[in-house]
Amino acid sequence: MGKSPNIFVFKTPEQVALAAAGKFEAYAREAIADHGVFSVALAGGNTPRRVYELLAAELFRDRIGWAGVHLFFGDERAVPPDNHDSNYRMVHAALISQIGIPLSNVHRIIGEGDAHENAAAYERDLKEFFGEISWPRFDLILLGMGEDGHTASLFPGGDAVREELRWVAATRMEHLKQDRITITIPVINQAAHVMFLVTGKAKAKRLSEVIHQNSAAAPLPAQLVQPTHGTFEWLLDKEAASLL
Repeated sequence: MGKSPNIFVFKTPEQVALAAAGKFEAYAREAIADHGVFSVALAGGNTPRRVYELLAAELFRDRIGWAGVHLFFGDERAVPPDNHDSNYRMVHAALISQIGIPLSNVHRIIGEGDAHENAAAYERDLKEFFGEISWPRFDLILLGMGEDGHTASLFPGGDAVREELRWVAATRMEHLKQDRITITIPVINQAAHVMFLVTGKAKAKRLSEVIHQNSAAAPLPAQLVQPTHGTFEWLLDKEAASLL
């Protein structure tokens, strides 16, 4: 069983983003001091994008040793890196292009081509970085949550949610006819720090179900996030937290 989460509620999405950027900086300093590098899996979405913009701004940019930071991605859509839907495109615009990080420290998930082949390739990349161990241990994994309770590209009822062996899996959103690549639940649960960022009233009902572990059917993907030996944090605005 994983640890109970620490829940932080802020008045506005901007305050959520500022708190997340502050924690990112603190965890980066901690990891680099301890073992020389800071490995983080980034999330897509509007709330994380604001975090990246803040990290690239003067308040945080020069306080982080970017040469020791390795940026990974929690998931990606099966699209080229210049596509509007690409998580890499968003992170590149908001963060990567604005900071002095070595390009070799940016580990993009290849979106173009076959999703299954790209998932296998990204797992090989992770094993090259972390070594041939049972599961990688990211210093930080950032996550969002959809109104359906999905996180990363782990969707209710999808095969990837049940994956217990692979580090990275391909999955498909049938209603959008869209293939995606995602890290798996066991990878998330091995991280040193897991941080959910959730804002907006539209997610309040589902968030309450997830936090209180209430679900009429099978557990929702976000409910399966239960870090085994790391910190577990939810950073919420007051609208998302209104039904807790």
